[in-house]
Amino acid sequence: MREITKAQLTIGLLAFFATIWDVLISRSYPDMFYTIGIVVLQLILLLILAYVIIALLEWVKVFDLKTNAILTLLVLVTLKLLTILKIS
Repeated sequence: MREITKAQLTIGLLAFFATIWDVLISRSYPDMFYTIGIVVLQLILLLILAYVIIALLEWVKVFDLKTNAILTLLVLVTLKLLTILKIS
């Protein structure tokens, strides 16, 4: 597996586990299937966003892969936290 693919998957999963606690702990959805659907949808969305953002940053070639991965993780977690605060 290529290094960029490993970074994309790792950052997507890290962002998912860093932000999923809002759904699992503080939200109380009436249906278990609805909660599972939200969790799976967020996982897919964060993986896609991590893939796209790291690919764009690698295409521009401003920073190395490690810096791009850290920037992507910060962007994804901040974006998710802003959506949580806006909804609340």
